[in-house]
Amino acid sequence: MQNKTKEKSKYHQVDPTSLSFKIFLVYDIFMVFIIIFNLFCLCTNFFLMSSIGTWFFDHIHLPQVLDFYRTHLHPWVITTEAWFIGFLIIELLVRWAIAIINKHHSRWFFFPFIHWYEILAIIPHLRFLRLFRAGIIAYRLYEMGYQIIPESWLKQGTFYYHVVMEELSDRVVLTVIHGIKRELETSSTHKRIIHDLVDHHRQLFAMTVAEVLQETLATELRSQQNSISKGVGQIVNQAIEDTPELTQLLRLIPIVGGRIEQQIQSIGQRLGENITHGLVESFAHGSSHNLNPNYELIAQRMSEINIDNKHLEQLVESVVFESLEAIRQQVKVKQWQQILKQRETVKD
Repeated sequence: MQNKTKEKSKYHQVDPTSLSFKIFLVYDIFMVFIIIFNLFCLCTNFFLMSSIGTWFFDHIHLPQVLDFYRTHLHPWVITTEAWFIGFLIIELLVRWAIAIINKHHSRWFFFPFIHWYEILAIIPHLRFLRLFRAGIIAYRLYEMGYQIIPESWLKQGTFYYHVVMEELSDRVVLTVIHGIKRELETSSTHKRIIHDLVDHHRQLFAMTVAEVLQETLATELRSQQNSISKGVGQIVNQAIEDTPELTQLLRLIPIVGGRIEQQIQSIGQRLGENITHGLVESFAHGSSHNLNPNYELIAQRMSEINIDNKHLEQLVESVVFESLEAIRQQVKVKQWQQILKQRETVKD
C-alpha cells in the first residue's frame, strides 16, 4: 500500500483504483511484452540470416528449415519491424501530447529530453535501447508492488550491477591515486604542494591538538593534582633537609633552633604544594566546549611551526604516500567477492 501511495505522485495523482490507472497499468505491461518480443524476433532473425546460422542448420542437417525461414518468414519480420517503428513514433507523439495537455513537465519541450532513450530506440541501429525502456517499465511496476521481475532475478541483477560499478569505480580511483603518487614523486613542485596542504590544514591541526590536550592532559592533571602537589612538597622538604648550611645555622640558636628548622621545613613543603597546585590548576580546568587558553596557545604555536626542515618534510611526505597506499589497498578489496564468499558460507 505504501508503494502504491508513493507511486501516486509519479503517475500524476492517478487513483490506483480508477479505470484510467488500470488501463495505464495494462498498457505498461503490454509495452514490456511487445518490446521483448520484438527484440527476440530481431535477434533470432540476425542469427538465422548470419553465416553462423547457416553453419548451425547445416550441422544439424536441417537446411530446408532455414531456407523456409529466409524465403517466407524473413520478409514478414522486416515488415513487422517497420510497422513497429511506426507504432513507436505514433505512441511517442501521443504521449508527448498527453504530457503537454496534463502539464506533466514544467516546459512542453522537456518530454523528449527526459525520454531520450525512447527517441534513440526508434533508430534501427540503436534498437537495444528498447530493452532499456522495458526495464524501466518493469522496475516501475515492481516498485508499485507488482511482482513483474522474480525476486531472485532482481537480486542477481542488483548484484552484477554493483559488481560492474565497483570494478569501474575501482579502476578510476586506482588510476587517480597512481597519477597523484607519480606526480608527487616526479614533479619538482611536490614540496610546494605538500606545503600548501599543510598550510591549508594548520587551523584544523591547531584545533585538534588543543582538543586532544584538553581531553587527555587536562583530565590526567586533574586526577593527579593532589599527588603531584604532595610530591613537590616532599621534594622541597627534602631539599631543606639536605641543605647543611641551613641546619648548621639553626643549630646555633639555642632551645628554639630545632623548632624553627621544623617550621621552615613545614612551610617549605606547604609552599611547594600550593605553588604546584596553582600551576597545575591553570592547566587542569576547561572542557571540550570551552578549551583551556593555555592549550589553545600551545596548539596555535605548534601549528605555526616552519616545515622547511628536511626531516619534517620527509615525515609529511611519508604520511601522504602511506595514506595514498592505504587508500589504494582498500580500493583493491573486492567487496563483491566477499559477498560471494558469505553466500557460499551460508549455503554450506
